[in-house]
Order: sequence, then structure tokens, then C-alpha cells
Amino acid sequence: MTLKKAFPRAAVLGAVMTAAGFLASAAYAQDTISESHLEAAKKVAEVTRVMEPFDNILPLLAEQTRTAFVQADPTRAEEIIEITQEVAIQLASKRSELNQKVYQTWAENFTEEELKELAVFYATELGQKLTNKVPVVTQVSVGAAREWQDKISTEMVTMVQEELVKRNGGQ
Repeated sequence: MTLKKAFPRAAVLGAVMTAAGFLASAAYAQDTISESHLEAAKKVAEVTRVMEPFDNILPLLAEQTRTAFVQADPTRAEEIIEITQEVAIQLASKRSELNQKVYQTWAENFTEEELKELAVFYATELGQKLTNKVPVVTQVSVGAAREWQDKISTEMVTMVQEELVKRNGGQ
């Protein structure tokens, strides 16, 4: 298997287009949002720990890349593992690009004063409780929604089938 087969051109094109969009929006937004506004956004992002879910992106990408290359050429597994680790370490410095985009997004959606108020709130005991509990509440809520969807789906199929039989028998 060649590398081209492992990474289709469409995926590469999509990544390039996404990166171009991030850069274009970041360039525009930096012209319109002050440094103090971005600092307020950074403070909220830090206190709410919204960045934590992104910590696994690079390790996951490194693992996926390593796996794809090893599958393509298993005889070079050790070399691939070593190179993938080196490249992942080199790319770690690019994390600041994602961080900036997140801060930018907060700043685009909240005024500087609102961000300052949010930072104060999230630094409180209740704010920290909210930060800690939202993932759990969200996970349970999503699970409940899936269960409800499955139940309603089954119910809907049954009711439609029954109605079709009823209407077919009545003709």
C-alpha cells in the first residue's frame, strides 16, 4: 500500500482548505479585536478548561499516522515510530495556533467586559463546579437522548406499520 492510498488527496485538500480558512479568519479577526479583549478570552478559556479536550489531538494524530505508515511498510516499523515521534514533537509548537483560534472565537462571541465577568464567575466555587459537572451532565444527557431516540424510532416504525396494515385492510 502506498502513502497516496493511505491518505487520499481529498483529505489533504480538505485539510489545506480548512487551514486557509482558519488563517483568513484569524487575520481578519486580529485586525478587529484588541489584545486586552483576547487576553480576557484567554483567561475564560483557561478558567473553564475548554482547551483540555484538545490535548489529545496531536497524540491521536501521531498514532493514526504511525499506524497508517506501519501498515503501508511494516518492515520499517521502528523507523516509522521514531520519525513519527520526532515529527509530533516538532508539531507541538503549532498548538498555539489552535489556542489562538479558540481565544478568537470567545472574543468574537463575547464583549471584553462579558469575558471579564465570566472569568470572575468561573473562578468561583460554583463556576468551578459548573466546569467540572458540564461534561458529566452532557454525557448523561446525550445518552438519554440516544435512548429516547431509539425508543421513539421503534415506536414510530411500529405505529406506521400498524397504520399501513389498517389502511390496507380497510380498502
